[in-house]
This record gives sequence, structure tokens and C-alpha cells, in this order.
Amino acid sequence: MTKKAKICLIITVLLLAVGVGSIFALRFFSREGHIASVYQHGQCIRTIDLSQVREPFEFTVTSDLGGSNTIRVEPGRIAVIDATCPDKICVHTGYISTSLSPITCLPNELVIEISGGESTSLDAVVQ
Repeated sequence: MTKKAKICLIITVLLLAVGVGSIFALRFFSREGHIASVYQHGQCIRTIDLSQVREPFEFTVTSDLGGSNTIRVEPGRIAVIDATCPDKICVHTGYISTSLSPITCLPNELVIEISGGESTSLDAVVQ
């Protein structure tokens, strides 16, 4: 192998190592957390950084039509634990901690979505 070929090989290996190292460093040192956004009637009424939650807490969202949803927030996850809707699909959804599937309560026009954090390679969720 010629001297010029050796230098090109070393430069290529170094650039590849720097590129791979940068990708791992960005993923490892990323400060972005999971942000839960609570929407009612299509308007965002509250956002919660789930990575900053230290103690569990609850709050209630009341609809203009008199319905309500009680939401429980714990470190890294969120759920609707009680609702006045007849089918309680939002309650049966349980806790969510990723952006794969939101919590929805159509009678009370409530949606809870999570954004940020690690992305996954899944393209669909079946329940």
C-alpha cells in the first residue's frame, strides 16, 4: 500500500469515527424530555415536562358541557384516572409515556399527547 493510500485510509477512518461518535454523543447528552400536552376543544390548555416531575399529582379538566376528566401525572408518565364519559375509553387507555398513542376522550373533547424524547422506529400501534 502506498503512503498516499495509507493517509487516505486513516483520514476516512477518523472521519467515520468522529461522525459515529457525534451521533452517540448527541443522543446521550440530549436534554429534551417527554412533554405532555393537554388539549381541550382543540386548544392546548396545559403542558407538562414529564422528565421534570418528581412527585405524582392530579388535576381535573372540566368541559363546557359539564363533563370532567381527572388526570394523574407521575414521573415520566400520564393517565386519565377518572372521567364522566359513558365509555371511559380514556381511563382504560392507562398510562402513556411515549408519543405512540395519545389519550382521547371524545365526549369531553380532551386529548393528551406526548412529544419529544426518544423517537421509536414503529410506524403503527394496534390496541
